[in-house]
Amino acid sequence: MAEILLTAVISKSAEIAEYLLSQEGRCLYWLKEDIEWLQREARHIQAYLGDANEKVVGGDLRVKNLIKDIEELAGDMEDILDEFPRKIESRKSKGALGCVKELACIFCHTRVSKKFSMEIEKIKRRVNEINRVRTTFGITDTSNINNNQREYIPMDRGRLFLHADETEVIGLDDDFNMLQAKLLDQDLPYGVISIVGMPGMGKTTLAKKLCKHVYHHFECSAMVYVSQQPILGEIFLDIGKQVGLKEEERKDNLEDNLRSFLKRKRYVILLDDIWSVEIWDDLKLILPKFDSKTSSKIIITTRNSNIGRYIGGNCSLHVLEPLDSEKSVALFTNRIFTSDNNYWENASSDLENIGKKIVERCDGIPLAIVLIAGMLRARERTEHAWNSVLETMGQNIQDQCDNILSVSYNDLPPALRPCFLYFGLFPEDHEIPASDVTNMWIAEKFIVESIDNRREVEDIAEDFLNDLVSRNLIQVSRRTFQGRIASCRIHDLLHSLCISLARGSNFFHTKGDTQGDLGSVTRLRRLGFYSGGVDEFFSSCPKPKKLRALLYFSEDNYPFSLKTHLNIKLLRVLSMHIPESNSQRPVSIPEGIANLSCLGYLKFWGPNFIGPMPRSIVKFKHLLTLDIEWTNLRIPFDVMEMKQLRHLRISQFVQPIYMSAVPVFSSVNVLLPNLQTLIGMDVCYLKAGWLHQLTNLRKLSLNINKNSIVELLSTPHVAILPKLEVLKLKSLLQDYQHDEQINFSYDKLRKLSLSYMDMKIVDSEALPANLVKLSLRNVQLDTDQITMTKKMPKLKILKLRNCWLPFGESKLDLSASGSYSFLQLEVLHIIGQNTWEVTADELAAPKLKKIFVSHAPNIRLSDRLAMLSI
Repeated sequence: MAEILLTAVISKSAEIAEYLLSQEGRCLYWLKEDIEWLQREARHIQAYLGDANEKVVGGDLRVKNLIKDIEELAGDMEDILDEFPRKIESRKSKGALGCVKELACIFCHTRVSKKFSMEIEKIKRRVNEINRVRTTFGITDTSNINNNQREYIPMDRGRLFLHADETEVIGLDDDFNMLQAKLLDQDLPYGVISIVGMPGMGKTTLAKKLCKHVYHHFECSAMVYVSQQPILGEIFLDIGKQVGLKEEERKDNLEDNLRSFLKRKRYVILLDDIWSVEIWDDLKLILPKFDSKTSSKIIITTRNSNIGRYIGGNCSLHVLEPLDSEKSVALFTNRIFTSDNNYWENASSDLENIGKKIVERCDGIPLAIVLIAGMLRARERTEHAWNSVLETMGQNIQDQCDNILSVSYNDLPPALRPCFLYFGLFPEDHEIPASDVTNMWIAEKFIVESIDNRREVEDIAEDFLNDLVSRNLIQVSRRTFQGRIASCRIHDLLHSLCISLARGSNFFHTKGDTQGDLGSVTRLRRLGFYSGGVDEFFSSCPKPKKLRALLYFSEDNYPFSLKTHLNIKLLRVLSMHIPESNSQRPVSIPEGIANLSCLGYLKFWGPNFIGPMPRSIVKFKHLLTLDIEWTNLRIPFDVMEMKQLRHLRISQFVQPIYMSAVPVFSSVNVLLPNLQTLIGMDVCYLKAGWLHQLTNLRKLSLNINKNSIVELLSTPHVAILPKLEVLKLKSLLQDYQHDEQINFSYDKLRKLSLSYMDMKIVDSEALPANLVKLSLRNVQLDTDQITMTKKMPKLKILKLRNCWLPFGESKLDLSASGSYSFLQLEVLHIIGQNTWEVTADELAAPKLKKIFVSHAPNIRLSDRLAMLSI
């Protein structure tokens, strides 16, 4: 973990050095030399750390203590660099008024700088001692060895990354076909299928693909993750939502209502990763006994065959065995040569033999094969490069899979290691929005924007995530319409690896890891809570002054009862996730949050968060992301003056706080030059011209509750929102009619979503020429609108949800009109139209591949369209 801390020291010292460079001739400028010394020493230590780690692996235990000293030194160096800017800002805020102010600031800065220099002197003495010890042990500089493997090179944003989708089951085709037949066999004498196997065998991947392929044969379906420490209330609620239980029935008597609902349905439910028979005894209380009339099915995955036998009997067991040699090589080949149809034809026989030896040591475990292939893809296809990997795998490995997991981690460049470990802070099998994890990385300054780098820091973070996916360390859950990662997961074995590595190096801890070890608590840098108890933890432990991140996922909705524990000066990331529960009470945000002045990422999630956000949050000078979209919290409108803010998501149902009941804000200026995301704002609180200042905005979602938005979005002859890629407009008044024409011709707009709006688009020049996806919800489709839609030259995805045709019409004709006929359309979604007849001639939509129809049992498709229906 020393590499991670040293990387942070290098990037942060560079950032501070740039600031001090601007202070030439002032009282702080002379500190620049100390900062540059820190940066040089961090690079120097990083250069010989690789040799030190190799000596520890080789059995030299004397070096282990040296590495521990280096980790503590690097941590203290990072603390100094984090404390310095905060104290400077604190002193500035306390400066006197008038002509005395400058003298007061100089005096305060002098005190800070002297204290900083004293801390640097202590660091120098420790560095000298470490250098003496490492020389004694013969530890040498290895910075030039395999340098091209260690250095991270940002990848082009448009590159197509090789990735492992969750539904890929290479090598398990026979298992899939056999289990699919069982699931669809209505005469099957039992309703349970138990998929059993050791970690890394692909149990979850196989089970998910089965559910996704057979769900349309059942009336309802659900896929839930059980885990080692399940919360039954969350599991029942998740099942209820997925099978279609009404909201009011989920709020009261959930268990009884869910049991009654399932008795009337033919369902298929996946219970993933069951660890004990006791958990099954609780879960089965809501699941009706098997009835041959309904032929409902339950799929479970477990590592223990005895659990599968207890739940479904011996005949329910389907044990996944390690892949044989032929299938192992096939999986490896598929992952190595995904874009090369020649496979081994262009490779030497020596390289092929090395590849087979590597596969052999994976012991037929699919996860191990996939990981090692991801590692090799990043290397040259030479005997030397592959032999080096083979040697790191060892000759006599007790647990090949664990070894390969470690090898995959050690193969990461230092810049990627903290980004990968961060996934361990989330609960097991949690679907993680890509923007959440990347914005947390940015807030923690794992990724720093350089002055001479023209790329946005979010784009670099996206490259980092894509790199982890291409190495098969992270799985893609969902992709956007452009193919970018929308959300992701981490395999439970890799999740365990993150926790193990983080615990050993104090990168992060989860609740319970640090009990009884007061020393580790005081040095805690990140903390994850999955099951409540945050107050008990803080009340029984010393205050973790070095804490950088706190992630909270629990039904316990009293995380702020001990308000004094919010005084954690260095906290950069705070994410509180409280799912909906019947027993919850409202949660308010205390004024104590104002003490968290270093926050760069702040997110609250859950309907029980309610009330105003403290006005003091507008003083957060480092806040980049504020996300309260899925809450009932209100923001002070002064947030719109936070210049550094990059992502703002507010609740669409709760409006900002104002000093006056009249929504006129002449005294407030919208100064958000860096804002890229604005979600949930009501247009009645915006003035014409404000959006023109948001020159970096990429994603905009507005709620419409007044009749005119033309002045906001389509002021003539003014270039506004030059980087806008996604635009969503939603009318809060669902029966409101709009009869105005909006100019949507933003050059970079790729996705447009209109809800509950009757927009008159009659001029083809007003359409976004580069639009890829168009979503219409509760919108009347007239002939002119359909005709204009056919003219969109790059439209690939069209989604129609609960739309309707003019009175008396029931036919939606997609046929070619003139020379326009959805030339690029690939996917058509139709949701909720019961009585439509959808037709298209042979010239219409020549590239159409899929039609998704749901909640529309009476819809009629022409023969050609029916063949594409899923």
